[in-house]
Amino acid sequence: MKFTKAATLIVAMALAGCQTASAPQMAATKAGPSVSNEVPYRWTLGNAPQAHKDMVAEFNKVGLKPGEFVWATEAPAAGDTRIVVDLLTQMTYVYRGEKLLGASSMSSAKTGHITPYGNWTILEKRPFYRSKKYDNAPMPFMQRIDDYGIAFHGGANPGYPASHGCIRLPMKFAQKLYGVTKLGTKVIIEG
Repeated sequence: MKFTKAATLIVAMALAGCQTASAPQMAATKAGPSVSNEVPYRWTLGNAPQAHKDMVAEFNKVGLKPGEFVWATEAPAAGDTRIVVDLLTQMTYVYRGEKLLGASSMSSAKTGHITPYGNWTILEKRPFYRSKKYDNAPMPFMQRIDDYGIAFHGGANPGYPASHGCIRLPMKFAQKLYGVTKLGTKVIIEG
């Protein structure tokens, strides 16, 4: 005798009410691969994905070209400044309080070098500095975040990782960023 799926289900439900028979096991269906629009971060606390959403909402920009940046016309007078770096998308964002002040393309560490993930603070600021490690290279609007020498500064911004570990920004953005930060400003690097 052959049953349809509907008939099998009715029999299974009837048997489930019976004390002497156990309900038949139904074959589990395999779920297909998960489809997600989320970027595959290696390490994130959610700041970088949120910063991207904030850029779209605040500046109506989904992405920026190498060397491009956006900056708000007005900034809140109160609130702590913080910087969010997204190594995966090569973007830097700056906030005052909860308001996104600006966003910029950037260039982080190339293969063989490291721009470190984590929570940092600005330890030193100099309007013009020269690298002690890399051929006296200029580092305008330098803001150092660790003892090794990783810093934000103006420089070449090809749109892909190309630095020795620093976060290179378009010169005008680096200048604006320098103007809104202070020693102790929080920096979050995700990617």
